[in-house]
Amino acid sequence: MQGAAQFIPIILIFGIMYFLLIRPQQKKLKEHQAMLEALRRGDQVITQGGIMGKVTKVKDDSNEVEVEIASGVQVRIVKSTIATVVNKTEPAKA
Repeated sequence: MQGAAQFIPIILIFGIMYFLLIRPQQKKLKEHQAMLEALRRGDQVITQGGIMGKVTKVKDDSNEVEVEIASGVQVRIVKSTIATVVNKTEPAKA
């Protein structure tokens, strides 16, 4: 009984760490993945490097997108480096 009582504070610390640090981080990661999956042509994005541009092509087979950062200037970037989507385009009506 005495030995088990010594582990209760350690267990409580791990429980608090899970709910304050690990769980919110996992939720944020899932939201980011969902944002990347919903990425489509015409969306305006900001990369983690701070570059703003418009998505011109989404390559499904690879992990890349083409982004137009200036008139006639297109760059290929890795999807995971997209930080936020500024303006979403409306889906095409069927």
